[in-house]
Amino acid sequence: MTREIVEKLLGLMAAGDHDGAAKLFAERIDWQLDWPAEGHPAVPWIRPRTGRADVAGHFRMLEEYHVPEANGTSVTRILVDGDDAVVLGRIVQTVRATGRTYASPFALHLTVEDGLITRYHIYEDSLTVAEALSAR
Repeated sequence: MTREIVEKLLGLMAAGDHDGAAKLFAERIDWQLDWPAEGHPAVPWIRPRTGRADVAGHFRMLEEYHVPEANGTSVTRILVDGDDAVVLGRIVQTVRATGRTYASPFALHLTVEDGLITRYHIYEDSLTVAEALSAR
């Protein structure tokens, strides 16, 4: 079941179905993005989130700040061990405001319990993202 939920999430994210993606999350989640605790002023979507209601907003904000048609993000592998899955890939995004493109390898650790995602931890090159969003 874990692989199916993860693949469904990835498909919904790729399709821009933020509400559909959010429905796959539990009411309370363990959410972590690979950033300093204080975040970064140029990257407003980096903040704590606690549950399903926050998830759609996160994905909407990502879309707002990027050019969806220029998204070249790809998944190279999905590893599953019981309730846990790790998605490996490469993020390629273009920032709407600056026109800058950035790329970063990523690892996404998800946990699926009772058919819902309870953990969303993503690790990426946060410096590359912040630099692409910063005005110069």
